[in-house]
Amino acid sequence: MSITVRYFASLRERVGRAEDQLETDGNDTAGGVWARAVPEEPMPDRVLIAINQEYADADHPVRDGDEVAFFPPVTGG
Repeated sequence: MSITVRYFASLRERVGRAEDQLETDGNDTAGGVWARAVPEEPMPDRVLIAINQEYADADHPVRDGDEVAFFPPVTGG
């Protein structure tokens, strides 16, 4: 069982890649996915998370086949 993890904008530059494939037992959360995929970096504050193209929080469960995307906080005026 696997999930796709995608990093966008400055997060892609920070982790040095655009995508990962992770094996899962079906008991992951979005925050746990970050911790496993990028163990050398804590998840940034206010990071935006999408699971299957719908916004979610770090405690949202992740299942086999899901796509988890991480976006840096959006700023602007």
